[in-house]
Amino acid sequence: MARKNQTPPKNFEEAQAELETIVTEIENSQIGLEESLQKYERGTFLIQYCQNVLKKAEQQIELLSKSPEGGLQADPMPDESSDSSDA
Repeated sequence: MARKNQTPPKNFEEAQAELETIVTEIENSQIGLEESLQKYERGTFLIQYCQNVLKKAEQQIELLSKSPEGGLQADPMPDESSDSSDA
């Protein structure tokens, strides 16, 4: 199937919402075969977009988590209950 120029979504959340709509429409057979194929192509594009966004986020987290020696350092997540008691 030829890749047409796809308009990227504004952000990850918009891509995810559009993808959920596409899956629902295809699963419920609300659309014809040709439109299903177009939606499938769009869905594939959105999946790749989301995977790229997640990969970039993972790379940023790794960069932020590097110790001065170059290895990864794990910092525990702050406890939410202690944050709310300080207010």
